[in-house]
Amino acid sequence: MRKIVVAMLVALLLCTTSFAGEATWKETLPAQDNVAQYLQDISVTVNSGMGEGSGVIKTITMKRNGKDVKVNFVWTAAHVVDSLRTEKKVIDSKTGTQRIVVKFDDADVIKELVENGRKVGELKMQAEVIRYNEQEDLALLRVRKTNFVSASVVFYQDKKIPSIGTDVYHVGSLLGQLGSNSMTSGIVSQVGRVLDDGKEEYDQTTATSFPGSSGGGVYLKNGAYVGMIVRGAGEGFNLMVPVRRMARWAEKAGVLWALNDNVPPPTEKELENLPIEDSGFSFNAKVDKDKPCDKKEFKTLLRVKK
Repeated sequence: MRKIVVAMLVALLLCTTSFAGEATWKETLPAQDNVAQYLQDISVTVNSGMGEGSGVIKTITMKRNGKDVKVNFVWTAAHVVDSLRTEKKVIDSKTGTQRIVVKFDDADVIKELVENGRKVGELKMQAEVIRYNEQEDLALLRVRKTNFVSASVVFYQDKKIPSIGTDVYHVGSLLGQLGSNSMTSGIVSQVGRVLDDGKEEYDQTTATSFPGSSGGGVYLKNGAYVGMIVRGAGEGFNLMVPVRRMARWAEKAGVLWALNDNVPPPTEKELENLPIEDSGFSFNAKVDKDKPCDKKEFKTLLRVKK
């Protein structure tokens, strides 16, 4: 009898812990009447020089010289910052073998300021690429200035996938800086799309997107981030990297703390030791145009500057 009681108490404790953990991220969502402003506060334009895309801010409290500081990270699509990537061949002095060193120039993260219904200026900060993966089309940037903003995205953490027909918002820099932080709406129109390479899944949304939307977030009506717009075949036929896929990569890449608040933040040393790049395919690789479901049919939504 005693064993049964103990087992029941343990089960109850686990259940309570689970519900408490589930509620944690939901408790950080904005008030329902403030969702639109909140989505404005966490959204930015990402300028790579050759093109413009979108991004969303995740704010982490880290230790600097023994003090707590707010460090702003930006989630965006890898193809948004792809043009900042350079390779250099070097000879290892110890082994004499040749290796390739990959570096990224900084991107500009731009936040527009609006007062009394009018744009009054903008904040522009440099951000370094700290994690990048072509195959997943995901990149994580760090704004070099601390305390750039205090707002922070809340990622959807439930295991249940938002169903087809779920209402969503998209906020992104439609047409680049010209349309920065444009807000559109739609529904989840399909889940689990797999393109011709058959490796990664995308969810589909009717939320209107244009070149410049790449890297921008898709959100539930309560403000929870459920995916990142990366590709499109028309204004209302757009593909997003679902947050469940982002979480899988983030865990493998050692940056789950930038997506889940229950994961302890890194130290500066741990950040320095992160490899910037995972191996993958090239965005410039040739594609067979005869394949009806090829990635070429779903172009990236980067606004390319002329």
